[in-house]
Amino acid sequence: MYTPSFNRIHDRALLIEAMQTYSFAIVVNAADGAQATPLEATHLPLVVKDEGEHGVIEGHMARANPHWQGLAARETLAIFAGPHSYVSPLLYTDPLSVPTWNYIAVHAYGTATPIEDEAGKDAVLTGLMGIHEPAIAERWRAMPEPFRRSMLAEIVAFRIPIARIEGKFKISQNRETQERRNVQAAQARGTAEEQALAAWMARLES
Repeated sequence: MYTPSFNRIHDRALLIEAMQTYSFAIVVNAADGAQATPLEATHLPLVVKDEGEHGVIEGHMARANPHWQGLAARETLAIFAGPHSYVSPLLYTDPLSVPTWNYIAVHAYGTATPIEDEAGKDAVLTGLMGIHEPAIAERWRAMPEPFRRSMLAEIVAFRIPIARIEGKFKISQNRETQERRNVQAAQARGTAEEQALAAWMARLES
């Protein structure tokens, strides 16, 4: 990912937080047996755990999705996209300015290991449910075992220890102080995504 030095984030805690906050990601790797192309990409809700050097990613996809067949022992990229927003040049003090786009993105790389056993898949599922709706996790555990086993048979879970990570927070760091303040103030009055970017600007400015 092209990342100028002023946009690059190295803080591990911030990267983990961003991935956990914007956890609906795109999982990408080479198709089964392909060395270069074609690529497979699947949009998935993921669980990011604060473990290891850079964190650990867990998730699952439908067994009917052929993408899972290319996961084993293969480098995988998970793309976490945060809020993004147009930035008007009218917010800059320099009249010779052009529009741009602010955004947050994290790219996490690692070798994926499929999880095929029922207990492992169940742990991934309940972990995801526990984050988004704990009551449903309890309901899932109370469902008849034959039903749960049939549902688990239809998915393939995976685990990716993150080996390399790139964080890009493009939030006007290259602009002058007054221009950054103008952008932050305008976005704080804007949409939910713009407000989220304004909040990140405030945190990284301090």
